[in-house]
Order: sequence, then structure tokens, then C-alpha cells
Amino acid sequence: MDQINHTDLISGMNELSQIEMSVKAAQKMVGSATMQLDPEAIHHAENAIRDAKEIMNRSPKTGVDQEFLLKQQELLNQCEHQLSEAKQ
Repeated sequence: MDQINHTDLISGMNELSQIEMSVKAAQKMVGSATMQLDPEAIHHAENAIRDAKEIMNRSPKTGVDQEFLLKQQELLNQCEHQLSEAKQ
């Protein structure tokens, strides 16, 4: 299966909405992958986490958004931890 990198902003969504949606997608993929323990699903979940991080890194940072971004980063860290536990 070809890897499709969905890191471009979706029309009609601002950067924060895009970040939030990508983190939620990663959470769902991680949850599904850890339940299935399927290597391909785990690989796709890892890609979703990476894509969400790329979107976060590309977005402009303002002081107002810092708390939101920290929370999203924390959620991604939890996803990574959950995946690493499932792979053991």
C-alpha cells in the first residue's frame, strides 16, 4: 500500500483545527492498532503520529496557542507510549 502523507492544510480549517484533527486521527489509529496488534496497523499509526507532529512543527507559534500545543504534544506522547507498549 502506498504511503499518503496528509500534511497539507485542509481548506476551511485553520492551523489549530488541523492540528487537533490530526492528533485525534492519530489517537484513533493507535487505539485500533493496539487492539489489533497488526504490524501494518501499527505502522500506519506511527505514520499518523509522525504526520501530526509535522503539522504541529510547521504551524506558526504564538504565545496564545502555547497551552493548546502543549496539550496536543502530550496526547501524541501518550500515543507513542501506548504504541511502544503494544509492540513489546
